[in-house]
Amino acid sequence: MTLLHLAGVTRTVQLVDAPPLTILSGVDLDVEVGDRVSIVGRSGSGKSTLLNLLGLLDNPTSGDLEFDGRPVKSFSSGERDRVRGRDVGFIFQQFNLLQGRTALENVMTPLLYAQGKQFWQRARIATAMLERVGLGHRLGAMPDKLSGGEQQRVAIARSLVRGPRLILADEPTGALDLETGADVMALLDEVATGSGAALITITHDPAIAALASRHLRLDHGVLTVVGGPVAPVVRDDELATVPA
Repeated sequence: MTLLHLAGVTRTVQLVDAPPLTILSGVDLDVEVGDRVSIVGRSGSGKSTLLNLLGLLDNPTSGDLEFDGRPVKSFSSGERDRVRGRDVGFIFQQFNLLQGRTALENVMTPLLYAQGKQFWQRARIATAMLERVGLGHRLGAMPDKLSGGEQQRVAIARSLVRGPRLILADEPTGALDLETGADVMALLDEVATGSGAALITITHDPAIAALASRHLRLDHGVLTVVGGPVAPVVRDDELATVPA
């Protein structure tokens, strides 16, 4: 079952006293339920813009973008917000936890916008999710008392607590050491597999990219399929390695 469908998607920004800037050009992509996709690309290649489209935060300039078989352009603003809040989970390089709020309170936050059982049983649901990511003993801990790996686990629990069908992970291990990053990705994959969610990861880490079943490269706004052995790629002034 196709969850996301993009056909000929472009994103162009109008600039003052300059020609329009094309950020994405003719992007075609299908993401199935339970799919595992990694996207690699240099800084400025359009990854953040693509992530915003996939996460229903923005509209394409042209082309077709469908979520669960429905054209996104047919959603009202309120419906788009509801679908994104219910069906899309975001995980970022920076953990973006609410300071002054416990781990449990951070994970409960998305459930404040839920309805019915999810809203009324938010403390129980958030507790169960923290236990699932191995932090059942840290429910009352503040973010500044958690290690980097623990903070990312809280962020993962928060993104998954409403049972999203699509998880978008933007450099999810970028602020972690290699060993902790590998543990976090293994956990994320395990939880996503258990819920049947599709997982799209944007990364420069070859080990993280290798966890996906499909590898894509975004270069100057053009998305292409890549595969085969791992090859080095220079990203600006640093050396990264991605599947080639």
